[in-house]
Amino acid sequence: MSDHRFLDLADLLDPTDLLVVNETRVRAARLLARRRETGGRVELLLLDRIEGRVWEALAKPSRRLRPGVVLDAGETTAVVTSHPEGGKVRVELESDDDEAAIASAGAIPLPPYFTGELEDPERYQTMFASQPGSAAAPTAGLHFTSDVIARLSGKGIQTARIDLHVSLDTFRPMTVQNIEDHPMHSEWCSVPGPAKTAIDACRQRNGRVIAVGTTVVRTLESTADGFGGVLTGEGRTDLFLRPGSDFTVVDGLITNFHMPGSTLLVLLAGFMGERWRAAYETALGRGYRFLSFGDAMFALRGTS
Repeated sequence: MSDHRFLDLADLLDPTDLLVVNETRVRAARLLARRRETGGRVELLLLDRIEGRVWEALAKPSRRLRPGVVLDAGETTAVVTSHPEGGKVRVELESDDDEAAIASAGAIPLPPYFTGELEDPERYQTMFASQPGSAAAPTAGLHFTSDVIARLSGKGIQTARIDLHVSLDTFRPMTVQNIEDHPMHSEWCSVPGPAKTAIDACRQRNGRVIAVGTTVVRTLESTADGFGGVLTGEGRTDLFLRPGSDFTVVDGLITNFHMPGSTLLVLLAGFMGERWRAAYETALGRGYRFLSFGDAMFALRGTS
């Protein structure tokens, strides 16, 4: 194991390699609302659009929410349409353009361990962010800058884009004793034609497919064609990657350092094998920073 600046990434890759990034953009999904009849405060984190103007949301507090409860969030109104389950409810936004209403009334949902406010909300968007849809950032992409991309391009290393809407299971802690008992929440993902073409070309030149973040790993392995490539299309995935899972598309992974008890660390353990333990011991011993605004590691796929 060795230490590097992220700017040196191009030195660790080969010209035949392909970087795959998640181009999702974090929407202003955090709504601070009040119950119309009581004035009680409720915080909503919009996770996924169910259909039309109906959204699934994490609500805090959720215990007293019932169908028909009206929540006012600035100029936006949300009507609860389901009973709470696991802190989640469904709400219908009363707006002709709910995306515009969310952007106007909401705030970027920063990680719960982050205190204070970002002076520039764009600091929580990656340079690849273009497709609104996520409740959290694919944070491995935050390390990339124009200088990093210039060095990669100068070496001939190409980049492809997929889209996964980061939702509940990307950041929700696991609460079960056995990994196999964890119920995986589904997330929407898409692999466009250009990404498949780039991966096929990478295979033809014997290059490595390098995923920028666990969301990219989940997307590519969810659409694997069984021959080292992917299928195009879009839809929801509830794939739970863990020790024993087959990784047939992704050869390398750039990812932040994750906390115990998270599906992200379980994915890494499946990808690297037992080598992940030594990597994390080294990171802790050398003072690397964890979580969204921390440092990153570059790991290759393990065999056990």
